[in-house]
Amino acid sequence: MSASGGTKAIVAALGANLAIAVAKFVAFAFSGSSSMLAEGVHSVADSGNQALLLLGGKKAQKKASEEHPFGYGRERYIYGFLVSIVLFTIGGVFALYEGYEKIKEPHEIEHWYWPVGVLVFAIIAESFSFRTAIKESNQLRGKQSWGQFIRTAKAPELPVVLLEDFGALVGLVLALGGVCISLATGDGVWDGIGTLCIGALLVLIALILAAETKSLLLGEAAGSEDLARIRAAAVDGETVTAVIHMRTLHLGPEELLVAAKIAVRHDDTAVEIARAIDAAEARIREAVPIARVIYLEPDIYDERAAAAGADPTATPGGPAGH
Repeated sequence: MSASGGTKAIVAALGANLAIAVAKFVAFAFSGSSSMLAEGVHSVADSGNQALLLLGGKKAQKKASEEHPFGYGRERYIYGFLVSIVLFTIGGVFALYEGYEKIKEPHEIEHWYWPVGVLVFAIIAESFSFRTAIKESNQLRGKQSWGQFIRTAKAPELPVVLLEDFGALVGLVLALGGVCISLATGDGVWDGIGTLCIGALLVLIALILAAETKSLLLGEAAGSEDLARIRAAAVDGETVTAVIHMRTLHLGPEELLVAAKIAVRHDDTAVEIARAIDAAEARIREAVPIARVIYLEPDIYDERAAAAGADPTATPGGPAGH
């Protein structure tokens, strides 16, 4: 994911959420609607989340050091995980608590035009933010479904903003529904039910984000398309005849480590092998520009030795790189 695309979507969401948060708290002050209070806290949490994503992107730009020789790219994953925690606790759990309190002690909504007007304004503003996130994501999504894009994206920013904006829009509709039913029936319990639904939605989104960012923190390999490009680029058929086995790891959203054992001819000299490795590294970087850290180990491929390996996934398993 391009950093510029992610930043554009984050800034759009941050501006929308700050404006919406102020409007929601004003509406709560005049109406006493618990849905408005829950939605106001939700918008504050979302604004804090976008600030965390921007901070993570800034910290990830630090240069590598002796203590962190592979750089700080994973800062973006850490801050993405923090976002899921904030969304779960401040957004979801608070809304569940507020909804429970409202159902236990319901009261009639006052000055109904405040919450209704603010919710309509918030839906419009949030729609523009969501549209920006969709537009930026479509440049990278390709033919993937939205579910596949969120599961396979190596950069956390766009999936986070997409899910946050989607949750915000659905939450606003739920809040509007709760307020309208409360006004129509004169029963404030419906406002509390709407708040509970908002809380449950936020908790679900937070759990999805936590699972995805946890996987990134643990370390994910390159995608299947990048793996195929790396294998094809490493082999020239003359000096490098096969990729015996390979491991890849994302050091950050836009930085990939490649470690591979490559097959060379048994009669090549040390100079020829060194040149072959340099050439293979250059081809890999050209094919997959984010492959910035590459370690290639030359070896003589032996089918019988490869087949004798106790664990085919951990030993040379064949030219296809099993």
